[in-house]
Amino acid sequence: MKKQILSILILSILLISCKEKAKQEKNAAEAKTEVQGIADANYTANTETSLLNWKGFKPTGTHNGTVAIKNGTLEVKGGKLVGGNFVFDMTTITVLDIPADDEYNAKLKGHLENGDFFNIENNPTATFEIIEVTQNENTLIKGNLTVKGITKSIEFPATLKNTATGIQLSGAPFEIDRTEFDIKYKSKKFFENIKDKFINDEFEISFEVNASK
Repeated sequence: MKKQILSILILSILLISCKEKAKQEKNAAEAKTEVQGIADANYTANTETSLLNWKGFKPTGTHNGTVAIKNGTLEVKGGKLVGGNFVFDMTTITVLDIPADDEYNAKLKGHLENGDFFNIENNPTATFEIIEVTQNENTLIKGNLTVKGITKSIEFPATLKNTATGIQLSGAPFEIDRTEFDIKYKSKKFFENIKDKFINDEFEISFEVNASK
């Protein structure tokens, strides 16, 4: 009788142990899937932690700053990015390479806001709509960028990954020709004999969008 009880007890322990191991393996597999895969959903951009970065070039140096994202969404289907829309608040444009209390910071910011550049009074926002996403080893995003009421097709490399609160879409630095959006100030295409006073037509953009369900 004692041997039977002992055998039953050992068998019970083995069964419990096997079930616990199977449960742990299942949980581990689910956790791995959650980390590797991106859940299908419409994600809303966090405007507090998402930013667009800009950088302009001229013979004597560079200037850089940010523009806040007013609102935005990212659509994920089949674990892949398939669409999205963003509105950029051009009234929030900043200059970061000049100290904030330096008079030249305000001067450059004001110049970027006026008609020579973004004419923010009449164009307080810019928009971007994702049209096509190609995902192989890297992600290539194609879409329509609208600045000063002018829409142009652009494309750029990006990465999409999971975060603790949702997903993060990061755009590697890429260049845009400002003159295509009627920003012609000191462009060699439109101004002759300006020597080294010109500003490069191409300016650089990068961004980071954090979004959650």
